[in-house]
Amino acid sequence: MKIIISPAKKMRDASDIMEARDLPEYLDKAEHIKEWIQKLSYEEKKNLWKCNDRIAEQNELRFKEMNLRENLTPALLSYDGIQYQYMAPAVFEDGQNDYVESHLRILSGFYGVLRPFDGVTPYRLEMQTRARVDDFKDLYDYWGESLYKAVIDESRLIINLASREYSKCIEKYLTPEDRFITCIFGEPENGKVVQKGVYAKMARGEMVRYMASVNAETGDDIKGFNWSGYKFSEELSGDNEYIFLKG
Repeated sequence: MKIIISPAKKMRDASDIMEARDLPEYLDKAEHIKEWIQKLSYEEKKNLWKCNDRIAEQNELRFKEMNLRENLTPALLSYDGIQYQYMAPAVFEDGQNDYVESHLRILSGFYGVLRPFDGVTPYRLEMQTRARVDDFKDLYDYWGESLYKAVIDESRLIINLASREYSKCIEKYLTPEDRFITCIFGEPENGKVVQKGVYAKMARGEMVRYMASVNAETGDDIKGFNWSGYKFSEELSGDNEYIFLKG
């Protein structure tokens, strides 16, 4: 079984906290993207990132000085978004570290797919960015089926805790033998299940932590999740969509 999650825009250098265990699987393809970005003008980079000057200048410097093989931070500690804060990987116990190393995969527009302790450096590049690297129309086209191949294993089971921007990189290539379970964390409103962005991100992070704590290996193993007031809804859930309701 594999669990997929999205990266976070905000990143940090925490190389002094823990050493990276390995290099990313698709490092050569990331190097190619880096070289492509380095050749862009400042205005082209800013347009690519769709950000203000402060962020554009910061990331232009990052890419100018970028070394993808030295002074790296484990991916799980490098991303600093809400989902990662509620996952709290910095205080994982050894057994939980082993679990996420085996099961968790982070999808990335820049690196493709990351194991939790692969070494990364801060960057800015969302998967939906219209980066026309070589003859590819965008990053979805650039990465193609390689991301699916990296996350599918002999169990043929994927637990989807990623946003739509990233999960569709995998969904496009699913086969009839695969089972892809998407977890929805929402609240009932006017007869519908409504996901609220911040709370859903919190729950996704807590779900990873929960799965590591119970050593989850099947879809049924995650139905017991009841953190932050969320509870599995048997009535609303289906084989490939698990609904967790709050309230």
